[in-house]
Amino acid sequence: MKKNTGIIFRSVILLLLGITIGLLIGDNSLINHNLDFSLTGNNKISKVLNLVKQKYVDSVNADSIEGVTVNNLLQNLDPHSLYLPPQQAESINERLEGGFNGIGLEYLLLRDTLFITQVYPAGPAAMAGLIPGDKVIDVNSKKFSGTHLTVDRVNKAFKADMDHEILLSVLLPDKKVIKLYSIKRGHVDLSSLDAAYMAAPGVGYIKISKFALTTDADFRTALSKLKEQGMQKLVLDIRNNGGGYLNAATALADEFLKKDRLIVYTKGVHEERKDYFATDLGEFQHGKLAVIINEYSASASEILAGALQDLDRAVIVGRRSFGKGLVQQQFPFGDGSAVNLTVARYYTPSGRSIQKSYRYGVESYHDEIAQRMRKGEFFSEQSNLNDSIFKKPSPYRTINGRKVFSGGGIMPDVFVPADSTESTTLVHELSNQQLFTTYIIDKLQPALNKFASADIFQKQYTVSDDELDDFILYASKTIKEMDSHELLISKPTIKTYLKAFAARFKWGDNAFFEALNSDDVTLKKAVEAVN
Repeated sequence: MKKNTGIIFRSVILLLLGITIGLLIGDNSLINHNLDFSLTGNNKISKVLNLVKQKYVDSVNADSIEGVTVNNLLQNLDPHSLYLPPQQAESINERLEGGFNGIGLEYLLLRDTLFITQVYPAGPAAMAGLIPGDKVIDVNSKKFSGTHLTVDRVNKAFKADMDHEILLSVLLPDKKVIKLYSIKRGHVDLSSLDAAYMAAPGVGYIKISKFALTTDADFRTALSKLKEQGMQKLVLDIRNNGGGYLNAATALADEFLKKDRLIVYTKGVHEERKDYFATDLGEFQHGKLAVIINEYSASASEILAGALQDLDRAVIVGRRSFGKGLVQQQFPFGDGSAVNLTVARYYTPSGRSIQKSYRYGVESYHDEIAQRMRKGEFFSEQSNLNDSIFKKPSPYRTINGRKVFSGGGIMPDVFVPADSTESTTLVHELSNQQLFTTYIIDKLQPALNKFASADIFQKQYTVSDDELDDFILYASKTIKEMDSHELLISKPTIKTYLKAFAARFKWGDNAFFEALNSDDVTLKKAVEAVN
C-alpha cells in the first residue's frame, strides 16, 4: 500500500524540513532576487566543477553535483542556509503562498487501486462532486485500477494542462455504480489553519500549521466565526508549526497587541536593524489568550510566542520550543532551484535571541531534540531548567518583570509533559502504514454514513472495545509482531486516533483535530489558563 498526498494534489513538507526552511524575510522575498552563477569564473569551486564535467572518468549529473557542492558550502555556515532543488523549492513556495495548481485531492493506493481520502474545499475535485471513498477505475478511458500503480504513474496520469480535461471513471463507495467525472486542473487553496472550533464555553481554539501569505486572513475569518459562537477567550495552538514568512508572524502578533508595541527586530552584519511594531488594527487585543507550543514550534512560531510572552499578553503552555532565531532570504536561480541564505538574527521585544547553538555541526544540531528527550526534558520541567542554558543568570525580563531565557527556545509559562502513550513505536507504525485510513475505507464507511454532521459524530460516536479488537486484528495482517505491553498502554490512544481519522475522512481537518484533542491534556491546561 502506498500513499501520496500528491505532487499534483498537495505540497506536503515534513516537519523537520519545515523547521530547516524556517523563517523567510518578507512576503515577496521569493521573487526579488534572481541569481545565475557562472561556472567560468576564477574561483576554485567553479574550476573544480568544470574539471569534473570535462575530465571525470564517468558521466555525471552536473546539476546534482552543483547542488550538493552549494549545499555543503551553505551547511558549513549554519543549519538553516541551504540549497533547494527545483521541485523542493516549488513545493515550499506553494505551501507558503497559500495554494497550488492541481485537482485538489489526497489519495491512498490500496490493493492496486486509487482511493480518494480527502477532497479540498472549493477545488476542482470538490466542484466536480468527488468524495472520500471514491475509487478511480479508469483515467481518460484507459484502465487504471489494477495496473501496478505507483506514485509516479498516478502523478503522470493526473498531470494535464490547465485547459485540458481529465476524465475519471469512479466507483462510488458502498455502491456498485460507476460514475464519470470530467475535471480541469485549477487553483487549490491551502489554508494556514488546521482547525477552529469552540473548545469550552466561551473559549475558542485555533490551530495554525504554518505562517503563509494567507495566515492573517485565515485567522481573521476563523476568529469572526468563533466570536459569533460566543468566544471571549482564545487558545492558539502552534505546536509542530515550523515557521514561514516573517511578515506573516508579525501580522498575526499584531492581532493581539496594542498600537506601537515592539513585536520583534532583526539585524545582521549586512542587514541594518529593522523593528516591527504593532498597529491599532488587531481583532483580539483584549481577550484572554493562551498559546500552545512544543519542541517542533520553530522560527516564526517562536517570534509570535516570544513577543506575546515578553509583553505579558499570553500564557505560553506546553514544552520548550525548537530554538531557531535565524532569518533567511530566498534567492532563486533561473532553473527553479534556490538558495535560502541566513541574512539576519531576530530578537524578541526584551532583546533576547532564542537561537540554540550549532557549533557542533548540522547533525548534532538536528539531534538536539532527541537529546532533550533522552535527558527527560519532555517529561520534567526541572530537567529543562537543569540545562546549562537556563542555569545562567538572565538579564531578560517581561513587561511585568518576569525572568525569561535566551539561547535555546521559548520556555513555556505552564509546562505540560509529553504523553508517553501517544508516542509508542506501535502507534507510529500504525500511522506510518496508513492503517487507520485503510481500516476506515474497508470497515467504517457504512457506520460514518449514519451521522448527519461532524457535531453529531463528535458527541455520539465512540470506538467500542469490540471495534478496537477488530482493528488490531485487521492491523496484525500488516504488522506481524506487536509488542503486548505497547499494545496495552496504547489502546486509549489508538481509540482516539481511530475516531479522529474517521472524522477527517468524512468531514476534514477541523473534525480531525476536534476528535484528536478531546483528551488532550495540554489543551485542557491552556483552557484552565485562560479561565
